[in-house]
Amino acid sequence: MTTIHRRQFLGRGLGALIAAAGLSFGAAAEAATEITVWHAYRGDEKAAFEKVVGQFNAKQKDIAVRTLAVPYDAYADKITAAVPRGKGPDVFIFAQDRLGGWVEAGQTIEPIDFFLEDKTTASLVPGMMPAMTYRDTVYGLPLNYKSIAMIYNTALVKTPPKTTAELVKLAKGMTDASTGRFGLAYEYSNYFFHAALMNAFGGQVFASGAAPVIDSPQNVAAVKTMLKWYKQDGILPADPSSTLIASLFNEGKAPIVFSGPWFLGEVQDKVKYAIAPLPLVSEAGNKPMKPWLTVEGVYVSAGTKHKEQAYTFAEYLVSPDAAVVLALEGGQLPTNKAVYTDPRVAKNATLQGFRKQLDTAVPMPNYAEMTLMWSPVTTAMNKIVKGSATPEAALKEAQETVKANIAKLRKGR
Repeated sequence: MTTIHRRQFLGRGLGALIAAAGLSFGAAAEAATEITVWHAYRGDEKAAFEKVVGQFNAKQKDIAVRTLAVPYDAYADKITAAVPRGKGPDVFIFAQDRLGGWVEAGQTIEPIDFFLEDKTTASLVPGMMPAMTYRDTVYGLPLNYKSIAMIYNTALVKTPPKTTAELVKLAKGMTDASTGRFGLAYEYSNYFFHAALMNAFGGQVFASGAAPVIDSPQNVAAVKTMLKWYKQDGILPADPSSTLIASLFNEGKAPIVFSGPWFLGEVQDKVKYAIAPLPLVSEAGNKPMKPWLTVEGVYVSAGTKHKEQAYTFAEYLVSPDAAVVLALEGGQLPTNKAVYTDPRVAKNATLQGFRKQLDTAVPMPNYAEMTLMWSPVTTAMNKIVKGSATPEAALKEAQETVKANIAKLRKGR
């Protein structure tokens, strides 16, 4: 009997169970319940995910899962528009940063506390469930996680730096701006990447209760450290787009980059690399860099008519059987902790390298107010890097803008 049937019969009397069983013997087999899952995977990630779906469909006859790959740029907006109108999927996969907004908007994500069992949460890497929890209610199962780490060219760097003091010294010796060489490259004006440095200084975007603290002294200190690396030490390229960083790394003109698993798809086969944790921040008293952790969750749509079947599929996605495929064939970092003891995963240096960074990574906030932060802080970072505003002035302006936007949001609820 499947998990679904066990739940359906839970609490029924023996007579009802026998009657239901009798009906099943006398009737033709029922067609499988069809559910649809939306995702935004491409390449190896997509192929691995579809293989997992195929495994699930083959293991049982009650549920048939269909997949739909949605372009990432349009994905969040499609969820927001389609699901509350009953036009969306039964299950969808997305990072936790939109969770609060979708919960507050209503009719988008189904709470899963009723289905969630202790053995499921116990099977996951510690620290993942808070990313799926909003206002003390669980809304999703954490599927995989990503954070930036230090990726270095092993032909150019024999021993990765353990502190930023070591990093700056090494990078200076490998920088020659006249030939387009820089000792370090990362998207330092992108707040997602900058957060690792911000968190090391004890900075935050929000204090408790989603109160913005963007212009805090800690945040100012973190930005000034980044500016020193860029302006004074000269180890960072100007206008650090993802395309430029990939080009510099592939050409051997940037031996070290800060990026995540998604970057590896841009690395040419000729470049040999390794992964190490981000360095301790000497300027912050040797505190570790704490990159934001994005956790992709599997969510049951509030509009689905097949909630139990949808949850059963979600539960399978975080199982060891699914995790080993997602890890080895999709290059993902599954939340199932047992997979990291699999010999094939244990000897995969890339997976283990990013796994080590998890020790200091912190989940990205999932407040509804989070979506209001990105535009103002992006503007602030650009002003700071271009020299059109001081860190103090730019962050203060962002702080006031976010506060005003949050006030409008809360007034409209």
